[in-house]
Amino acid sequence: METSKILSADILDILFEGRNKDYGAYELRKTYNKRINYALVVTLLLCLLLFLTSIFASAGKKKQAAVVVADVSLENMKQEEKKPEPPLPPPPKQEPPKVEITKFTPPTIVKDEDVKEPPPAIEKLEETRIGTINQEGQKDENIVAPIVEQQGTGKVEAPKDAEDYDKVYTIVQMPAEFPGGIAAWNKYLERNLNSSVPVDNGAPSGRYTVVLSFIVDKNGNISDITAENDPKYGTKEEAIRVLKKGPSWKPAVQNGRNVIYRHRQSITFQVSDE
Repeated sequence: METSKILSADILDILFEGRNKDYGAYELRKTYNKRINYALVVTLLLCLLLFLTSIFASAGKKKQAAVVVADVSLENMKQEEKKPEPPLPPPPKQEPPKVEITKFTPPTIVKDEDVKEPPPAIEKLEETRIGTINQEGQKDENIVAPIVEQQGTGKVEAPKDAEDYDKVYTIVQMPAEFPGGIAAWNKYLERNLNSSVPVDNGAPSGRYTVVLSFIVDKNGNISDITAENDPKYGTKEEAIRVLKKGPSWKPAVQNGRNVIYRHRQSITFQVSDE
């Protein structure tokens, strides 16, 4: 290579001066940087494609939420029938003590030799009971007077009702009822409950059941709403909110009277992936 061309020549041209450049080594070294840049670009494109694919895949799997209203029927637990009390055993029979009796013989006028049974002495009659036979026994010191039966007035008084109708019942003859019945109550909950509450609060897939109890007073007003458990993710608060804004119920009935009744309700929020 001429001296004037050395300064402007490539280092590879200097190294391969006088050598066979068509063998392959020269071409590999000459295109090395180009091939490295191409490989880096392809690798970056592949990584970007995989990243975008994962984003679109996760975005396509949106969580679905639904509300399942369970146990909408009121607790119609049958009242335990009161077993009749066993009859009291009859009192033991006690034979009254024998009382000394002196036979009274009506006086008749006869001859002495015709007297078969002489009359009792007057002193003995004072200490014994007079009867038609002679009987040995205790002295009749106290004679019990016969019991005089009282005549009824003809009026029959009804038994007084001792049941407390101001207490809170959990078992009644006619439970409290939502206006329109169980179907209307179920529809009301499904329409007014926000089923996406657990999803908005980051709940994973699963079932979140809230058990509530509340009082239905004699006028059908709802009060004292209490959550017996808390599955978290805002489910308890959402269930209480919907119950508070609900209409009045038909009160429970016991023995023909409106009574205070406690009702239990189970509401399930179901979160699932598409």
